[in-house]
Amino acid sequence: MLLALPVVWMGGCSSIPLAYNNGPQLAWWWVDGYFDFSREQTPAIRQRLDQLFDWHRSTQMALYLPLLVNAQAQVAEPTTAAMACRLQAQVLDLLEPTLEHALGSAADLLPSLGEAQFKHLEARYAKVLAEMRDDFLQADLAERHRQSVRRALERAERLYGRLDEAQRRVVDAGVVASPFNPEMWWQERQRRQRDTVQTLRRLAAEKADRDLRLAALRTLVARMERSPDAAYRAYQLKLADYNCAFAAQIHNATTPAQRKRARETLKDWETDLRQLMARP
Repeated sequence: MLLALPVVWMGGCSSIPLAYNNGPQLAWWWVDGYFDFSREQTPAIRQRLDQLFDWHRSTQMALYLPLLVNAQAQVAEPTTAAMACRLQAQVLDLLEPTLEHALGSAADLLPSLGEAQFKHLEARYAKVLAEMRDDFLQADLAERHRQSVRRALERAERLYGRLDEAQRRVVDAGVVASPFNPEMWWQERQRRQRDTVQTLRRLAAEKADRDLRLAALRTLVARMERSPDAAYRAYQLKLADYNCAFAAQIHNATTPAQRKRARETLKDWETDLRQLMARP
């Protein structure tokens, strides 16, 4: 049930306060790695990142607490696929305002982008795609399976602690049964990346006003969340349903001690958030 939390929300960070307090710098390194901003562009972008984190700390962080508190109460009990999907939807709903706020900043900053940034973005995307192919599309299918199991185990053990052999067999069988198709996923990533570069280039060339830029960025994100490819949309729905059932299956295979550890982890996250809210 709770696998969505470390993956989607916390990102698996072992020290939330450390990561969050360094968030603007970490975010700068990430975004600059994709665009390679010029010296002239840098101050405005870094200022926006600082403002985003200040806004998030002051307006969004408290909204996460009820979900964490409820999750601590629920983690000791068996769960279902529907409950796992519901939790994931709640997490994504909580993240939506932050995405919208970030899109507003991106719409403001987009006119400063030029061809140098777009070319760097294309090169970075090509590098990321190559890394993804190495990680997910190994020619040796046995190795591909081993890596998929390793990733699933890491996600589960981040919350529950080390799984025993019987539980690891549950994970292994779940990976075998998964409808995850790395070829389709990789092709969709290529489509999204082409779409992103083409959209940014078009908006820069057209010198669109802010409202049009923001609308185009929202549409771009919508196409990422819901692919224009009908076959991929059907695959996404099937995979999402399966992953909820898989998360519930792993949770229900855990011991009372492992669920206690998960509850303690969630409590630690709650404490971290409260500390972050209390400190400027």
